[in-house]
Amino acid sequence: MNLLKSFATVGGMTMMSRVLGFVRDILIAAVLGTGPVADAFFVAFKFPNLFRRLFAEGAFNSAFVPLFAKRLEGEGEKSARQFAEEAFAVLLTVLIVFTAIAQLAMPWLMYGIAPGFSDTPDKFDMAVVFTQIAFPYLLFMSLVALLSGVLNSLGKFAAAAFAPVLLNIILISTLLFAAPYFENAGLALVWGVSAAGVAQLAMLMWAAHRAGFMPRLRMPKMTPGVKRLIVLGIPGVIAGGIAQINLLIGTIIASLQDGAVSWLYYADRVYQLPLGVIGIAIGIVLLPDLARRLRADDEGGAMWSQNRAMEFSMLLTLPAAAALIAIPGPIIETLFERGAFDAADTLKTQMALAAFAVGLPAFVLIKVFSPGFFARENTVTPMRFAAAGIAVNIAGSLILFYQIGFVGIAIATSMAAWVNAGLLWFRLAANGHYAADTRLKKRLPMILIASAAMGGLLWATATYAGPTAAAMMPGGWTAEALGILALGGLVAGGGVVYALLCQITGAARLSDLKQALRR
Repeated sequence: MNLLKSFATVGGMTMMSRVLGFVRDILIAAVLGTGPVADAFFVAFKFPNLFRRLFAEGAFNSAFVPLFAKRLEGEGEKSARQFAEEAFAVLLTVLIVFTAIAQLAMPWLMYGIAPGFSDTPDKFDMAVVFTQIAFPYLLFMSLVALLSGVLNSLGKFAAAAFAPVLLNIILISTLLFAAPYFENAGLALVWGVSAAGVAQLAMLMWAAHRAGFMPRLRMPKMTPGVKRLIVLGIPGVIAGGIAQINLLIGTIIASLQDGAVSWLYYADRVYQLPLGVIGIAIGIVLLPDLARRLRADDEGGAMWSQNRAMEFSMLLTLPAAAALIAIPGPIIETLFERGAFDAADTLKTQMALAAFAVGLPAFVLIKVFSPGFFARENTVTPMRFAAAGIAVNIAGSLILFYQIGFVGIAIATSMAAWVNAGLLWFRLAANGHYAADTRLKKRLPMILIASAAMGGLLWATATYAGPTAAAMMPGGWTAEALGILALGGLVAGGGVVYALLCQITGAARLSDLKQALRR
């Protein structure tokens, strides 16, 4: 399976997940709005989700995949399966102990993750209960992440990529069919989160069994392979989870302002669509590809893969960022402004979205550059750079929050992402592990020009042509229908304009895409 085809598989599943995620968040906004129940739910959902990505996705994507791929390529399936079983046993044991301790200590942990809630006892107590119910999701999804690493290393991306789709299907079903029977809709949602974790784990176990790599249960032992995994995994926890760490920092500070946790959450969900479809998919596919090429001493092939990943990711990310900066208002209004989510919430959320969008290309670049270190079993350097980004985020958030409020948190998050991406690029280039080839040097400036032009056109259309077009529409249209029609027109028109500009400037050629798909 070539790089583009693998990316298409993961990207397609991720797109499906993000679209369903939008449906889920639209329903959450309509049912919960931005009040205390919404704040409590978002903290409850973010806490186990953070640790899942830190201890599982971050560590195993950066440490487990290269080690497993090395065993698979160099020592055969038997050795690779044994390593997976050893890692599974240790991870399961640690997770059970960690989950039990967290459940007992949750009231005290809440003072650390949402200190502002302590001023409102009812919201604080609700957040504690919600988080205790949702926390087992960490255990299930961490095991899902390990099994995903096994399947991704085997070139089987579909099942792991479908797991988030299943989460959204279950949460949407919970909102539609279970929440109406609960006095507190947030309580139904957190139970849905835990149920989704069970379902996702069951699906990945079935997929691993079909692939012949379902780890058998064994007594946990600190074997040399597990020790090496821990040595690489601890820095990988920080390096791979930088975005989540920054979001947690933002949540902690945002809890000091009523409604800010929810505004940042909804804005985060919108910009996570291109980040998930492009950045995360690129990272998932690129890491095992680089690991295999480097194992075969194919440095030139590894360089080519990173350049194509850079080109393709920026071709999609830069126009997405330009659009989110140019028309955040119509996007938020159309997606969320209904029910308990009002016009004031739209105004606040669109400000955060524009600030997050500035950092979107940097978040994707981190996903492109990090595998260049992880595939060489170097997780320490990305950890150091991630720590620098975290320092920027903390300092920037604290300074800007007290100057301009919650939007300062989003600005600081984007600043931190650019610092992290810049450091990763500089060190890769200095080590001779990355250099832009002629094709990338030629096309990247053209992509930037085409994206900026499209963004300017979107802004002008929404600002000047939008009101005129709305006034010309025949009667009988609801405001919501007009909003959906207008946003659809902007997105479709922007896409067509961007495609034409790419063809004219040479940023991308239709012939290249056809050739790649034929391959």
